[in-house]
Amino acid sequence: MTVTLADVAARAQVSPATVSRVLNGNYPVAEATRERVLSAVAELDYVLNGPASALAAATSDLVGILVNDIADPFFGIMAGAVQSEIGGPGGRAGGERLAVVCNTGGSPERELTYLTLLQRQRAAAVVITGGAVEDTEHAAALGAKLRRLTDAGTRVVLCGRPPAPDTGAVALAFDNRGGGRELTAHLLALGHRRIGYIAGPEERTTTRHRLEGHREALAAAGLPTGSELTVHGPYDRASGFRAIGELLRRDPDLTAVVAANDTVALGACAALRERGLSIPDDVSVVGFDDLPFSVDATPALTTVRLPLHDAGARAGRIAAGREKEPSGGLAVVHGELTVRASTAPPRA
Repeated sequence: MTVTLADVAARAQVSPATVSRVLNGNYPVAEATRERVLSAVAELDYVLNGPASALAAATSDLVGILVNDIADPFFGIMAGAVQSEIGGPGGRAGGERLAVVCNTGGSPERELTYLTLLQRQRAAAVVITGGAVEDTEHAAALGAKLRRLTDAGTRVVLCGRPPAPDTGAVALAFDNRGGGRELTAHLLALGHRRIGYIAGPEERTTTRHRLEGHREALAAAGLPTGSELTVHGPYDRASGFRAIGELLRRDPDLTAVVAANDTVALGACAALRERGLSIPDDVSVVGFDDLPFSVDATPALTTVRLPLHDAGARAGRIAAGREKEPSGGLAVVHGELTVRASTAPPRA
């Protein structure tokens, strides 16, 4: 059954004229009303009838790139690589397509809203980067949205995100679990046994997978795998700085720290230096991702190098129809342990 503008108005408890104003963006509307209308649009999967020129084509020349935080190099590198590859056969203006970067701020609701807006614009492709939120209700809503997009002819590529089965989306999934396992195994091989872990937000798939890899390595070495030396927080420098105080409170004899990513690791290193501790002589520190600043940190950071640019470029080519989709719609992208000066054996 076709959803009409009147259906959206009824769901949002506003007039059809207000819905039209929100969707067309040609008249001031209160923010609360706007959010209510966009929520109704998302819930009903309403697609605005565009002008005749838009209706004549299945998709436009628009490509949406969803990121959690464009200021984070992790997402900036992938978004830039996607944009560099989306030109090619099929675009109306010299083969080029218009890339729109949508910054969700990590909000599941904003993620769905952007997908609704891209659906309404008949986007040629959508690339979603980074980990997913582990919430059953959101996963169901996201799956329905992705199916609606792919059914309408939009190519959907998940870059650095687990697959979304039965949606038609292609996934280039990072092996976060394997990378986490390698980092901790490296520390264990150096002789560390008192290892703290600074994890990301608990609701993110990236957080869970990296932490699972860490615990697998501990278990293989016969060490406890509980959460007594694990602290959760955002993927930012401040989180790493704060976490060191808590980890040292729990275990003053800590000899190594695994950080959720390189940015968190920098914060941890700063906090250790502030306490008069040397890296790696007193405490070894490892990160994850191998962001550009990692090699220039003091000391240079041991980390897992993820091929962010290559993965983003591949996602862009698939989104543009210039590269064949991987078999089964899924390719696992592996990282590489990169050992630098921030790790060493613990003091005897």
